[in-house]
Amino acid sequence: MDERFQLISALGIVPTFEMDDSRKAVPLARAMAAGGLPIAEVSFRTAAAAESIRRISSECPEVLVGAGDVHTCEQVDQALAAGGMFISTPGFVPEVIRYARSKGALVIPCISTAEEAEQAANMGISVGKSGKAAIIDASDDPRRNRMWIPVGEIGTVEMNRCLSRNRVLAYGGSWMTRQIQSEDWSGISSLCKETVRGLLDFRVVHVGLNCKEAAEAEKIARLFCRLFDVPYLPNETAIFAGSLVECIKGPYRGAHGHIAIGTRNVDRAVYQLEKRGAVFDASSRKTDAEGHTLLIYLQEEIGGFALHLVKNKP
Repeated sequence: MDERFQLISALGIVPTFEMDDSRKAVPLARAMAAGGLPIAEVSFRTAAAAESIRRISSECPEVLVGAGDVHTCEQVDQALAAGGMFISTPGFVPEVIRYARSKGALVIPCISTAEEAEQAANMGISVGKSGKAAIIDASDDPRRNRMWIPVGEIGTVEMNRCLSRNRVLAYGGSWMTRQIQSEDWSGISSLCKETVRGLLDFRVVHVGLNCKEAAEAEKIARLFCRLFDVPYLPNETAIFAGSLVECIKGPYRGAHGHIAIGTRNVDRAVYQLEKRGAVFDASSRKTDAEGHTLLIYLQEEIGGFALHLVKNKP
């Protein structure tokens, strides 16, 4: 997968917006990046689009900036000359798509019908946008090797429902940039942070306690089961007291044990936490059949506890 698509997938969100004044572009991009979303799709519905892209590309190199609503070959040239790193079309226009691809552009066309989806596949396009749930559902098959960016103006619940689908790369929308006109950059940054929090949905899944040996693990687990009326669940290496506590039958990671932190998407959580300074133990990574991370440990202990991320159960 192209590294730009990898970044889009890691972020999970593609903020889209129109700029009436290119002087607002850089403060907006910086506000979104500070909120955990260093990505911007600038709509070509206004005359300020190309200059806005140029300013973001020049002054905010950490931001993946692209052009949206590109519907002519001339606009493709303008977007690429300004430093646009991807092109999104408002509809499926083969002439514009072919032209942009001939220029080496990463193209994300809007697809509204099954016929357009098939055309896109025949053209070698692996990622498309769509506001049509039926089109996305019809392609929710890993054998098709096709990914989607659903678009719409929705809340966190619907966003996460879309992102839970196997073939959805990210979600596109403009709700986190509505305060452009008032130039409330701190408000936009806060809304981006809120969106990222909803996207990741961190929660404590269980606490693991390192016990001296199996007898101590059994004693502690039974105590938790009695106090909190949860089932006693033994396995070869540990005993769970429901889903609350894992009593490990001997030394394990962490001086005292470990804490399991659940999240909706481990790979997206890893991206955000690495940006905040976390370092992960790559050797601890466990993945599913498609290579998505299911579990991974941080290198550093906190308070004598190892920490690992784990994918939340549906």
